[in-house]
Amino acid sequence: MIRGWPLLAAAILFLAAAAQPAAAGGRTVIGTVSAVDAAAGTLTVKDAAGVSWSYRAERDAGIGLADLRLGDRVAVTIARPTPLNMITAADLLRKGDRVEKTGY
Repeated sequence: MIRGWPLLAAAILFLAAAAQPAAAGGRTVIGTVSAVDAAAGTLTVKDAAGVSWSYRAERDAGIGLADLRLGDRVAVTIARPTPLNMITAADLLRKGDRVEKTGY
């Protein structure tokens, strides 16, 4: 009976580790600007799959939205790791994140 305990303990540890949310690295959404309000610091981008991603830039993030126009193609990069279960269609843009115009 004692021989089975190490295997059982290993299985329990494996299952406990698998239950924890995995962390994703930074991520980038590429799409077309469908709404922008530079004064409010908000931006909405529609990706190729038709999903709309809404962002709000913190005032000290250093991200300028004033030169963006409806229809511009952009890449929005969230530089910080985010747990996979926390990736949503609404993100806060902070220092280190980027919004860059891209070509088609």
